[in-house]
Amino acid sequence: MYKSYFKIGWRNLLKNKGYSFINIGGLALGMAVAMLIGLWMHDELIFDFCHPNHDRIAQVMLHEFSNGEFKTGVSNPAVLGEELRNAYGSDFKYVLHSIWTNPYILTHGDKALNQTGNYFEPQVTDMLGLKMIHGSKDGLKNMNAILLSASVATSYFGEDDPIGKIIRVDDRADVQVAGVYKDIPDNSSFKDLKFILPWKLYLSQNPWIKEMQHPWGSNFTQTYVQIADHADMQQVSAKISDVMLNKVSETGRRYKPIVFLHPMNKWHLYSDFKNGINTGGRIDNVWLFGITGVFVLLLACINFMNLSTARSEKRSREVGIRKSIGSVRSQLIAQFFSESVLIAYIAFVISLLLASIAMPFFNE
Repeated sequence: MYKSYFKIGWRNLLKNKGYSFINIGGLALGMAVAMLIGLWMHDELIFDFCHPNHDRIAQVMLHEFSNGEFKTGVSNPAVLGEELRNAYGSDFKYVLHSIWTNPYILTHGDKALNQTGNYFEPQVTDMLGLKMIHGSKDGLKNMNAILLSASVATSYFGEDDPIGKIIRVDDRADVQVAGVYKDIPDNSSFKDLKFILPWKLYLSQNPWIKEMQHPWGSNFTQTYVQIADHADMQQVSAKISDVMLNKVSETGRRYKPIVFLHPMNKWHLYSDFKNGINTGGRIDNVWLFGITGVFVLLLACINFMNLSTARSEKRSREVGIRKSIGSVRSQLIAQFFSESVLIAYIAFVISLLLASIAMPFFNE
């Protein structure tokens, strides 16, 4: 019986090509738009989830009072990391120093390319869960070493084994390739980390860091942490809030520095702060586009229902004939419901095709 319903529905679609094109096309377009927006939202909501420890990684940030309100930033003193290790070591699995990911000129032979990278301490490979392709994840323990992403290693050495090869960084230091890691996905805050240099090398290139008379008075580094398995992120953040206030000079205390942990899961979507309070960020755009996607899909469904209702008058003769030969109400409902399901199915298949075609352009 249902087979005949779908067969009749298919014949009606072929008989009324203009109506079918508008109805199916409108519904398919609405579905395709909703799909693309849904895929984008999913990509945003799982940002940084590619790192196995994403729920236990945080960046050490700082609230400072200035001009009548608290300003929030990621810069902090280089000695802050050491203090966290010494005073709160049981609460952290890793405490890593870093600066900012910037472009550098990496030279090997006659190839001199602009690549983005950063200085980190050796445990960064474990903290970020980097997947090593060649070499050792402990390669950064050697001060004159470098870890390369797979794409950078290929651009310099092709299919050859890069381990042990020499690369010159910004015409300042020669380093030896100690490992190659799989490229970090685009939906990661570290996607531009194309190479990693040892933190010890940065200290040797900048001796003024150890010679500073007031090391707590200068914010020029970034600090990343992974809390211990038994620790709670909020509790640890509250515990370390005054660590800098107790170390700075009398002048520095006027800024009322408050140290806190900003979890990795919030870096991308909750990055805005106002007067020391997290006010959201990119998450507002995610919900805005989500509402837009639901609205577009709802509009397509309303358009579908309106067209079906408008056409129902033209099918009154068909309904009358069916009743006269014995069709009951449930059979008529099943007939029209089957036709709607058929249209929705065809529209869904077409929407998948449209979304697939649009995906490369949408990604750009």
